[in-house]
Formats: sequence, C-alpha cells, structure tokens
Amino acid sequence: MSQQPPEEPHEPHVPQAGSREPAKPELPPGLDVLWGRRGRGQRGPKPGLTVDAIVDAAIALADAEGLEAVSMANVARRLGFTTMSLYRYVDSKEELLQLMYNGSVRGAESLVLGGEGWRARLREWATIQWDLLELHPWLTHMPMAAPPVAPNSLAFVERGLEVMDGTPLNDGEKMRSIGLISSYTLSEARMAYDARLAAAESPGSPPASFEALLRLLVDEETYPGLYRLAWSGEDDSSPDAREEFLAGVDCILDGVQALMDRKEHGQ
Repeated sequence: MSQQPPEEPHEPHVPQAGSREPAKPELPPGLDVLWGRRGRGQRGPKPGLTVDAIVDAAIALADAEGLEAVSMANVARRLGFTTMSLYRYVDSKEELLQLMYNGSVRGAESLVLGGEGWRARLREWATIQWDLLELHPWLTHMPMAAPPVAPNSLAFVERGLEVMDGTPLNDGEKMRSIGLISSYTLSEARMAYDARLAAAESPGSPPASFEALLRLLVDEETYPGLYRLAWSGEDDSSPDAREEFLAGVDCILDGVQALMDRKEHGQ
C-alpha cells in the first residue's frame, strides 16, 4: 500500500485585526422551541396530549393558585396524565415557564391600537399590558434575567414601536420609551397584586393608607414635604390602582413628548 504524504499542520485561525466574530449566544430553554430552532425529542407523543394543552393547563393553574403552584407534577395531575408524559413535550419547568409567558400574550401579532396620535395609542398599549397583568398576575413574579424575547412578546413590542413611527425619535429612543413604560407597568402591577394578597390574608384588617402611616411617623421639621402630604386633608383612602397607574403613564408620556420637542428643536 502506497504511503500518503503527511498532511500539512493546520494553522490556528486568528481573526484579523479589527474583525469581530462574537460567539453566538444559545437560546434559553423553551425559546429554541418557540422559534423553531429545536425539534421535539424522539419520544413518541402521548395520545390526547399536546404542547398547547400543557401550556393552557399551566396558565390556568398559575391563574388559580399562583406561580409557585406550577410544577410538572401539578400540571400533569391537572391534565390527568403522568409527570413523565409531559416530558415528551416539555423538557423542564424552565422551558414550561417560557412557553407560559409566550402563551399569555397570544394575539399580540394581530393587535390594533386605536386612538388619534402616538400618545393615545401608546397609552392604550400600556393599558393592555396592565390588563394582561391583572388577568395573569403571576407574570409579575416570573424570573426576568433578560428581556422577554418569545415570539408573542416581541410582536407586542413591535406594536409599541410602530406607534411612534413618524415621530422625531430614533429607534433606540423609541425602545427606551416603551421599555420604561413596561418596567413601570410591571412594578405597579406587582405592588397591586401583592397588596391584594396581603388584604386576602387579613380580611378584617384593611391596610392603612400611606398618608395614615405618615401621620404616625413623620414630624414637620424633619420631613416637611411628607408632613404636608400626610396632613393635606385629601382623602387618604386606598387609591384605585388602575387610576394611579394611568396617572403615572401620563407622566411618562409627558416626558416622551418633552424628548420629542427637544429633538424637533435640535437640542
């Protein structure tokens, strides 16, 4: 047998100066399935069970009992299947949470925002978020290590960006604006949800208002601003959470308008 000449040693690949070859990040569990980047496993399907059925059952469980009640075992029990049956479709609870988040925003791709002008439509966009979090309050306790990038979530973000088409804002400024609204909405919805939970645990003792607590704690010399607020004579009953939320949204929209005005005047 004739001998083959020895192969030339391979030189290690060295990126050229100035070239950029960032490593491609891996999609978290669940997102690769939602975006069609990973096929389902080879394990055969269980008759009568689907991914959508699992996600719907998990969402219904979270709506009824909170996010802490969601486990592969509890979802399987709700569906009348064994826990192992779920693993034919969903690899882990982490993946299930991603699927639940995406499932909670179904219909975002066909959402049409009404109202005249960017401000009215963006206010409605914020209100839809609030209503969604009221419908599925467990979303306020979802792990948020990174911005949501499930297909339905990004469709909803796209609707928010579209609202500001034709304004002087660039894409980064638009994204910061809707990001601020979303962060505020999530924070306010979580506080409202936690307040409801606290009230449910002590039904005979309604929580004291902020003003009532200030009257017990602050003096005029040390906290003049808070003292004036506490004794302003305004109704100190618990404010309507939705009205308070919308008042905050209007403040944010005022800031977005001010940014637009500065851009138009070249500032």
